[in-house]
Amino acid sequence: MSSTNAHFIPILRYRDPAAAIEWLCQAFAFNCRFVAKEGGTVVHAQLGLGDALIFLGPDHEDDKYDMHSPLLLNGTNQCVYIAIDENVDDHCARARRAGAEIVTEPHDTPYGGREYSCRDLERHVWSVGTYKGEPA
Repeated sequence: MSSTNAHFIPILRYRDPAAAIEWLCQAFAFNCRFVAKEGGTVVHAQLGLGDALIFLGPDHEDDKYDMHSPLLLNGTNQCVYIAIDENVDDHCARARRAGAEIVTEPHDTPYGGREYSCRDLERHVWSVGTYKGEPA
């Protein structure tokens, strides 16, 4: 059986996707690569960090996938992990300055990485660290 080259792209919902784009670029140094609008409202956006992508869009009560902002869920149902090559403590400081709620301060892990976790402006959980998983 041959292996398939695959990329995972998280998709997130925000009540205010335009504010989320601005915040994610400021806090995590994402680059806004594409934004689609209808009637001046963001309906889809693609943000990048290196070769990695995330998609985001607006929260709708009648979302066909039943995906929602944590603000509407009154909780979270996922966490996105960003594996970085830069200094985790510096990254955390930048996120904190942008208003991130730090859930877990930077720390060394028993599996060989350094990481921290935070919530963004709509309470999505993000973990950021140097751990890239075990080699294939």
